[in-house]
Amino acid sequence: MFKIGELAKQTGLSVEALRFYERKGLLAPAARAANQYRQYTEQDLNRLHFIQRAKQAGLSIKDIAELLKLRDNATSVRCNDVSRVVGQKLAKVQQQLRELQAFEAHLKKLHSECCGGEESAESCSILKALDDVME
Repeated sequence: MFKIGELAKQTGLSVEALRFYERKGLLAPAARAANQYRQYTEQDLNRLHFIQRAKQAGLSIKDIAELLKLRDNATSVRCNDVSRVVGQKLAKVQQQLRELQAFEAHLKKLHSECCGGEESAESCSILKALDDVME
């Protein structure tokens, strides 16, 4: 059994993060000892490691909650249910990457067309390009 501070130390999370996960339903409310301290189990520690790895993969709290629900009911759900959650996040990330690549291309074009000199910015090609009305 772990007290909240010990669990925080074991996971590298703050006590506030642990309480946040409890409020969001990712971590079940801890049992209380006779002294009213929260008591966490090894199962709670494993669940927090799962949450941390899911966060490192870029999954949202909502995604993590869904995956935890699927994990808790693994005997009655299918692998494709789990794959769907990750696939949806992957599609969002791929879309964001395409948007970032378009931003990058536009910024590169703006940057490359600018002289970057010490002249007055009155004739700066970047400012002119951004002032031009899109056709």
